[in-house]
Amino acid sequence: MKAVVARSIEDIRQAAARFSRCDALGCDTETSGLSAKYGKLFSIQFSDGEFNVLVPLSEGVEIGEFSDLLADERVVKIFHNAKFDLEFLRENGVAVRNVFDTMIAEKVLTRGANQSASLAETLYRYFAVDLEKSHRTKFTRRWNGIWTEDLVHYALSDVVHLPRLMYEQQAWIEKIGLAAEFDAQMSKVLI
Repeated sequence: MKAVVARSIEDIRQAAARFSRCDALGCDTETSGLSAKYGKLFSIQFSDGEFNVLVPLSEGVEIGEFSDLLADERVVKIFHNAKFDLEFLRENGVAVRNVFDTMIAEKVLTRGANQSASLAETLYRYFAVDLEKSHRTKFTRRWNGIWTEDLVHYALSDVVHLPRLMYEQQAWIEKIGLAAEFDAQMSKVLI
């Protein structure tokens, strides 16, 4: 996996320029907890499926040009459980436009099938990918905020598959006629 930890203005500028040419971009955040009001936003991760970037906000790095990219209507921003990430981004003054939520897509596709819509279970069903989630316990208020290679790999493993997952889900949503249902569910998230 090609990964960059964007710690400099130049790293952010180059990565944002590359991603601005994408049609869709996987996005995720790492946080100190579940409440955007009381928690801390530690990072924002991005992937086009091949190139992966982590912006280590916990190290004092500013989001920079990624703020413009997240607000760009042309690029689809793909999240899994967008409501959670969007709350943290909004609380930190970051606007996000043109969102696709793979968790909502999976819930629409599996309605009534009694299947989990977690990212780990969804990626396993589609691509036989096993996500390692044990590092998640490191992200607490007492964490020192320094991104090790293992933590970077963990954080980026969530976003690298999102573009491919979105395209698979979109094909199924269209094939079985659930586009209107998906749009209705997405409108509830994006309020």
